[in-house]
Amino acid sequence: MIDRLVIVGLGLIGGSLARALKKQGAVGEVVGTGRREASLIRGQELGVIDRWTLDLGEAVKDADMVVIAAPTLAAEKVLESLKPHMRPDLIVTDVASVKGSLVAAAERIFGEVPPQFVPGHPIAGSEQSGVEAAKDDLYVGHRVILTPLPNTDAKACEKVRTMWEATGAEVVDMDVAEHDVVLAATSHLPHVLAYGLVDALAQSGSAQAIFRFAAGGFRDFTRIASSDPVMWHDIVRANRNAVLESMDTFTEHLAELRKAIESDDSGAILATFERAKKARDEQFLTQYQVKGKGQ
Repeated sequence: MIDRLVIVGLGLIGGSLARALKKQGAVGEVVGTGRREASLIRGQELGVIDRWTLDLGEAVKDADMVVIAAPTLAAEKVLESLKPHMRPDLIVTDVASVKGSLVAAAERIFGEVPPQFVPGHPIAGSEQSGVEAAKDDLYVGHRVILTPLPNTDAKACEKVRTMWEATGAEVVDMDVAEHDVVLAATSHLPHVLAYGLVDALAQSGSAQAIFRFAAGGFRDFTRIASSDPVMWHDIVRANRNAVLESMDTFTEHLAELRKAIESDDSGAILATFERAKKARDEQFLTQYQVKGKGQ
Protein backbone atom coordinates (compact mmCIF):
# COMPACT_ATOMS: atom_id res chain seq x y z
CA MET A 1 0.00 0.00 0.00
CA ILE A 2 1.35 3.40 -1.03
CA ASP A 3 -0.20 6.10 1.13
CA ARG A 4 0.66 9.01 -1.15
CA LEU A 5 1.93 8.61 -4.71
CA VAL A 6 3.12 11.52 -6.83
CA ILE A 7 3.08 11.25 -10.60
CA VAL A 8 5.16 13.80 -12.48
CA GLY A 9 3.88 14.11 -16.05
CA LEU A 10 0.30 12.91 -16.29
CA GLY A 11 -0.21 11.13 -19.60
CA LEU A 12 -0.94 7.63 -20.84
CA ILE A 13 1.76 5.87 -18.80
CA GLY A 14 1.42 7.74 -15.52
CA GLY A 15 -2.36 7.93 -15.80
CA SER A 16 -2.67 4.20 -16.47
CA LEU A 17 -0.47 3.46 -13.46
CA ALA A 18 -2.71 5.59 -11.26
CA ARG A 19 -5.88 3.96 -12.60
CA ALA A 20 -4.50 0.45 -12.07
CA LEU A 21 -3.36 1.11 -8.50
CA LYS A 22 -6.66 2.75 -7.62
CA LYS A 23 -8.57 -0.21 -9.05
CA GLN A 24 -6.54 -2.62 -6.91
CA GLY A 25 -6.79 -0.47 -3.78
CA ALA A 26 -3.00 -0.29 -3.71
CA VAL A 27 -2.73 3.47 -3.22
CA GLY A 28 -4.26 5.97 -0.84
CA GLU A 29 -3.87 9.31 -2.58
CA VAL A 30 -2.51 10.13 -6.03
CA VAL A 31 -1.11 13.61 -6.57
CA GLY A 32 -0.40 14.85 -10.06
CA THR A 33 2.14 17.48 -10.99
CA GLY A 34 3.91 18.68 -14.10
CA ARG A 35 3.98 21.56 -16.58
CA ARG A 36 0.66 21.03 -18.36
CA GLU A 37 -2.09 22.38 -16.14
CA ALA A 38 -4.82 21.32 -18.57
CA SER A 39 -3.76 17.66 -18.30
CA LEU A 40 -3.75 17.82 -14.52
CA ILE A 41 -7.19 19.40 -14.41
CA ARG A 42 -8.53 16.79 -16.82
CA GLY A 43 -6.88 14.02 -14.82
CA GLN A 44 -8.71 15.10 -11.69
CA GLU A 45 -11.99 15.40 -13.59
CA LEU A 46 -11.58 11.81 -14.82
CA GLY A 47 -10.72 10.54 -11.35
CA VAL A 48 -7.22 9.50 -12.40
CA ILE A 49 -5.65 11.68 -9.68
CA ASP A 50 -7.10 12.99 -6.44
CA ARG A 51 -5.49 16.42 -6.54
CA TRP A 52 -2.84 18.35 -8.43
CA THR A 53 -0.35 21.17 -8.11
CA LEU A 54 2.19 22.83 -10.38
CA ASP A 55 4.60 23.11 -7.44
CA LEU A 56 6.84 20.04 -7.34
CA GLY A 57 7.95 20.75 -3.78
CA GLU A 58 4.37 20.91 -2.59
CA ALA A 59 3.49 17.74 -4.48
CA VAL A 60 6.23 15.59 -2.92
CA LYS A 61 5.74 16.84 0.62
CA ASP A 62 4.89 13.83 2.82
CA ALA A 63 4.80 11.58 -0.27
CA ASP A 64 5.95 7.95 -0.10
CA MET A 65 6.88 7.57 -3.76
CA VAL A 66 7.43 9.71 -6.83
CA VAL A 67 7.02 8.29 -10.33
CA ILE A 68 8.65 10.42 -13.02
CA ALA A 69 6.43 9.76 -16.03
CA ALA A 70 7.91 12.47 -18.22
CA PRO A 71 9.67 11.80 -21.56
CA THR A 72 13.28 10.64 -21.39
CA LEU A 73 15.09 13.97 -21.67
CA ALA A 74 12.45 15.80 -19.62
CA ALA A 75 12.90 13.23 -16.84
CA GLU A 76 16.47 14.47 -16.38
CA LYS A 77 15.15 18.00 -15.73
CA VAL A 78 12.63 16.61 -13.24
CA LEU A 79 15.43 14.94 -11.30
CA GLU A 80 17.25 18.26 -11.13
CA SER A 81 14.11 20.03 -9.88
CA LEU A 82 13.56 17.22 -7.37
CA LYS A 83 17.01 17.55 -5.80
CA PRO A 84 16.10 20.18 -3.15
CA HIS A 85 13.14 18.08 -2.05
CA MET A 86 14.80 14.67 -1.80
CA ARG A 87 14.48 12.86 1.52
CA PRO A 88 16.06 9.52 2.48
CA ASP A 89 12.58 8.02 2.88
CA LEU A 90 11.24 9.32 -0.46
CA ILE A 91 11.36 6.58 -3.09
CA VAL A 92 11.79 7.79 -6.66
CA THR A 93 11.35 5.78 -9.85
CA ASP A 94 10.70 6.53 -13.50
CA VAL A 95 9.29 5.07 -16.72
CA ALA A 96 11.85 6.36 -19.24
CA SER A 97 12.67 4.19 -22.25
CA VAL A 98 16.40 4.87 -21.91
CA LYS A 99 18.14 4.12 -18.62
CA GLY A 100 21.80 4.94 -19.28
CA SER A 101 21.28 8.65 -19.92
CA LEU A 102 19.01 9.03 -16.88
CA VAL A 103 21.43 7.22 -14.57
CA ALA A 104 24.24 9.44 -15.85
CA ALA A 105 22.07 12.50 -15.22
CA ALA A 106 21.36 11.33 -11.67
CA GLU A 107 25.10 10.92 -11.03
CA ARG A 108 25.76 14.40 -12.36
CA ILE A 109 22.95 16.01 -10.36
CA PHE A 110 23.41 14.24 -7.03
CA GLY A 111 27.09 13.27 -7.16
CA GLU A 112 26.01 9.65 -7.10
CA VAL A 113 22.76 7.91 -7.86
CA PRO A 114 20.60 8.20 -4.72
CA PRO A 115 19.99 4.78 -3.10
CA GLN A 116 16.23 5.39 -3.11
CA PHE A 117 16.14 5.99 -6.88
CA VAL A 118 15.01 2.84 -8.70
CA PRO A 119 15.19 3.20 -12.51
CA GLY A 120 12.33 1.45 -14.26
CA HIS A 121 10.65 1.00 -17.63
CA PRO A 122 7.21 -0.52 -18.31
CA ILE A 123 7.17 -2.32 -21.66
CA ALA A 124 3.66 -1.26 -22.52
CA GLY A 125 2.07 1.63 -24.29
CA SER A 126 -0.04 2.77 -27.20
CA GLU A 127 0.16 5.08 -30.17
CA GLN A 128 -2.39 7.14 -28.26
CA SER A 129 -1.19 9.65 -25.70
CA GLY A 130 -2.54 11.89 -22.99
CA VAL A 131 -4.36 11.27 -19.73
CA GLU A 132 -7.63 10.59 -21.52
CA ALA A 133 -6.07 7.48 -23.09
CA ALA A 134 -5.15 6.07 -19.65
CA LYS A 135 -6.69 2.71 -18.76
CA ASP A 136 -6.48 0.49 -15.72
CA ASP A 137 -5.41 -2.67 -17.59
CA LEU A 138 -2.58 -1.25 -19.70
CA TYR A 139 0.08 -3.22 -17.81
CA VAL A 140 -1.76 -6.51 -17.37
CA GLY A 141 0.32 -9.29 -18.90
CA HIS A 142 3.20 -6.97 -19.80
CA ARG A 143 6.70 -6.70 -18.42
CA VAL A 144 8.21 -3.92 -16.37
CA ILE A 145 12.00 -3.76 -16.34
CA LEU A 146 13.82 -2.46 -13.27
CA THR A 147 17.51 -1.59 -13.57
CA PRO A 148 18.71 -1.31 -9.95
CA LEU A 149 22.31 -0.32 -9.34
CA PRO A 150 24.76 -1.82 -6.80
CA ASN A 151 23.90 0.92 -4.29
CA THR A 152 20.13 0.80 -4.81
CA ASP A 153 18.27 0.35 -1.53
CA ALA A 154 16.74 -3.13 -1.42
CA LYS A 155 13.58 -1.98 0.37
CA ALA A 156 13.02 0.82 -2.15
CA CYS A 157 13.46 -1.61 -5.02
CA GLU A 158 11.00 -4.06 -3.47
CA LYS A 159 8.45 -1.29 -2.95
CA VAL A 160 8.66 -0.31 -6.62
CA ARG A 161 8.46 -3.96 -7.65
CA THR A 162 5.35 -4.50 -5.54
CA MET A 163 3.73 -1.39 -7.01
CA TRP A 164 4.14 -2.63 -10.57
CA GLU A 165 3.05 -6.17 -9.69
CA ALA A 166 -0.18 -4.68 -8.34
CA THR A 167 -0.95 -3.44 -11.87
CA GLY A 168 -0.81 -7.00 -13.24
CA ALA A 169 2.68 -6.66 -14.71
CA GLU A 170 5.57 -9.11 -14.51
CA VAL A 171 8.63 -7.36 -13.09
CA VAL A 172 12.14 -8.35 -14.16
CA ASP A 173 15.58 -6.94 -13.39
CA MET A 174 18.14 -6.03 -16.03
CA ASP A 175 21.50 -4.31 -16.29
CA VAL A 176 21.30 -0.66 -17.40
CA ALA A 177 23.50 -1.08 -20.48
CA GLU A 178 21.81 -4.33 -21.50
CA HIS A 179 18.41 -2.66 -21.24
CA ASP A 180 19.37 0.12 -23.62
CA VAL A 181 20.85 -2.27 -26.19
CA VAL A 182 17.83 -4.59 -26.08
CA LEU A 183 15.29 -1.77 -26.29
CA ALA A 184 17.20 -0.11 -29.14
CA ALA A 185 16.72 -3.27 -31.20
CA THR A 186 13.20 -4.24 -30.15
CA SER A 187 11.50 -0.87 -29.70
CA HIS A 188 13.53 2.14 -30.76
CA LEU A 189 14.61 0.79 -34.16
CA PRO A 190 11.06 -0.31 -35.15
CA HIS A 191 9.81 3.20 -34.38
CA VAL A 192 12.61 4.75 -36.44
CA LEU A 193 11.73 2.44 -39.35
CA ALA A 194 8.01 3.20 -39.11
CA TYR A 195 8.57 6.96 -39.01
CA GLY A 196 11.11 6.76 -41.83
CA LEU A 197 8.90 4.63 -44.09
CA VAL A 198 5.81 6.80 -43.68
CA ASP A 199 7.83 9.98 -44.16
CA ALA A 200 9.47 8.62 -47.33
CA LEU A 201 6.18 7.49 -48.84
CA ALA A 202 4.42 10.73 -47.87
CA GLN A 203 6.99 12.68 -49.89
CA SER A 204 6.74 10.47 -52.97
CA GLY A 205 4.75 11.41 -56.05
CA SER A 206 2.35 8.53 -55.44
CA ALA A 207 1.61 9.34 -51.80
CA GLN A 208 -2.13 9.83 -52.28
CA ALA A 209 -2.63 6.48 -53.99
CA ILE A 210 -0.29 4.68 -51.59
CA PHE A 211 -2.17 5.74 -48.49
CA ARG A 212 -5.56 5.38 -50.12
CA PHE A 213 -5.02 1.74 -51.00
CA ALA A 214 -2.82 0.76 -48.06
CA ALA A 215 -3.81 -2.66 -46.77
CA GLY A 216 -3.87 -4.02 -43.25
CA GLY A 217 -0.21 -5.00 -43.23
CA PHE A 218 0.88 -1.44 -43.95
CA ARG A 219 -1.44 -0.06 -41.29
CA ASP A 220 -0.22 -2.57 -38.71
CA PHE A 221 3.46 -1.96 -39.43
CA THR A 222 3.15 1.83 -39.45
CA ARG A 223 0.74 2.15 -36.51
CA ILE A 224 3.56 3.20 -34.19
CA ALA A 225 4.35 6.14 -36.48
CA SER A 226 1.28 7.73 -34.86
CA SER A 227 3.13 7.82 -31.53
CA ASP A 228 4.21 11.09 -29.92
CA PRO A 229 7.03 12.48 -32.14
CA VAL A 230 8.56 14.55 -29.32
CA MET A 231 8.80 11.53 -27.04
CA TRP A 232 10.49 9.40 -29.70
CA HIS A 233 12.76 12.27 -30.72
CA ASP A 234 13.98 12.33 -27.12
CA ILE A 235 14.38 8.56 -26.95
CA VAL A 236 16.55 8.19 -30.06
CA ARG A 237 18.73 11.09 -28.94
CA ALA A 238 19.15 9.70 -25.43
CA ASN A 239 19.97 6.20 -26.73
CA ARG A 240 21.83 7.37 -29.83
CA ASN A 241 24.76 4.93 -29.82
CA ALA A 242 22.66 1.81 -29.31
CA VAL A 243 20.09 2.98 -31.87
CA LEU A 244 22.81 3.68 -34.45
CA GLU A 245 24.32 0.24 -33.87
CA SER A 246 20.92 -1.40 -34.42
CA MET A 247 20.34 0.71 -37.53
CA ASP A 248 23.73 -0.29 -38.95
CA THR A 249 23.06 -3.97 -38.35
CA PHE A 250 19.66 -3.72 -40.01
CA THR A 251 21.02 -1.65 -42.91
CA GLU A 252 23.67 -4.28 -43.65
CA HIS A 253 21.09 -7.04 -43.56
CA LEU A 254 18.70 -5.06 -45.76
CA ALA A 255 21.51 -4.50 -48.28
CA GLU A 256 22.04 -8.27 -48.50
CA LEU A 257 18.33 -8.83 -49.03
CA ARG A 258 18.27 -6.12 -51.71
CA LYS A 259 21.15 -7.84 -53.47
CA ALA A 260 19.25 -11.13 -53.42
CA ILE A 261 16.13 -9.51 -54.88
CA GLU A 262 18.14 -7.65 -57.52
CA SER A 263 19.89 -10.83 -58.66
CA ASP A 264 16.66 -12.85 -58.39
CA ASP A 265 18.32 -15.19 -55.89
CA SER A 266 15.18 -17.13 -55.02
CA GLY A 267 16.95 -19.33 -52.49
CA ALA A 268 18.38 -16.41 -50.52
CA ILE A 269 15.09 -14.54 -50.49
CA LEU A 270 13.11 -17.56 -49.33
CA ALA A 271 15.74 -18.47 -46.72
CA THR A 272 15.56 -14.96 -45.24
CA PHE A 273 11.77 -15.03 -45.03
CA GLU A 274 11.72 -18.55 -43.57
CA ARG A 275 14.34 -17.69 -40.93
CA ALA A 276 12.37 -14.60 -39.96
CA LYS A 277 9.10 -16.51 -39.65
CA LYS A 278 10.70 -19.26 -37.60
CA ALA A 279 12.46 -16.78 -35.32
CA ARG A 280 9.29 -14.84 -34.64
CA ASP A 281 7.10 -17.92 -34.15
CA GLU A 282 9.56 -19.75 -31.90
CA GLN A 283 11.20 -16.88 -30.04
CA PHE A 284 8.72 -14.03 -29.84
CA LEU A 285 5.51 -15.97 -29.30
CA THR A 286 7.02 -18.23 -26.64
CA GLN A 287 9.89 -16.45 -24.89
CA TYR A 288 8.07 -13.13 -24.66
CA GLN A 289 4.64 -14.48 -23.89
CA VAL A 290 3.54 -13.42 -20.41
CA LYS A 291 0.68 -15.07 -18.55
CA GLY A 292 -0.82 -16.35 -21.77
CA LYS A 293 -0.91 -12.91 -23.43
CA GLY A 294 1.60 -12.15 -26.20
CA GLN A 295 3.16 -8.71 -26.22
